Amino acid sequence: MIRDSGQVDDRPWDERWDERYSAAEFDPARPPSQVVEAELGDLPPGRALDLAAGAGRHTIWLAQRGWRVTAVDFSRVGLDRGRRLSAVRGVPGPQVDWVQADLSDYRPEPGAYQLALISYLQSTPEVRSAALAAAAAALAPGGTVLVLGFDLANLTEGTGRPSNPDVLYTPEAVCAALPGLRILRAERIRRDVHTATGLKTSVDTVVRAVRDP
Repeated sequence: MIRDSGQVDDRPWDERWDERYSAAEFDPARPPSQVVEAELGDLPPGRALDLAAGAGRHTIWLAQRGWRVTAVDFSRVGLDRGRRLSAVRGVPGPQVDWVQADLSDYRPEPGAYQLALISYLQSTPEVRSAALAAAAAALAPGGTVLVLGFDLANLTEGTGRPSNPDVLYTPEAVCAALPGLRILRAERIRRDVHTATGLKTSVDTVVRAVRDP
């Protein structure tokens, strides 16, 4: 991981993200990603797996729509914030299972989920590949996986952040990591983001795939 100062951060991932979540302001009204809302809003609820759930904004959005969610993240602080958000939003405790785990070796119950979501996971290529494999293996027949992340083109065509290419995505690489699934959408999208220096464009990878019955 590259810090804003340009120095390489060699700490374990859980420590890095604990620090980020500790420094971030708690926002109980933060909405889901527009892509997540558009892609998943019409799915009938079932069991969902949110890998790299962070502070839980997508976990809670899914739970409020009737999903039973397993939320997995490196960060204890992030998950604690997710629990706090769950309480603020009135989500029943049993509806979400908060799991602190290293995504490099986390193995969900195979074939048990109707949805697997990976949203803006920033880690090494090895961890990303492991998470994608776990998401695919977790899908029941007919299940959906949605992957959303900062695209490699962000370095040259977008905000330039994150600046470490190792944590960035391409549609082609994500699709290659989801063998056996049928790809429904694989593209780069652009969205406006407000930064300290003004309005800029962020480039994201979006991939949606299904396991055919």
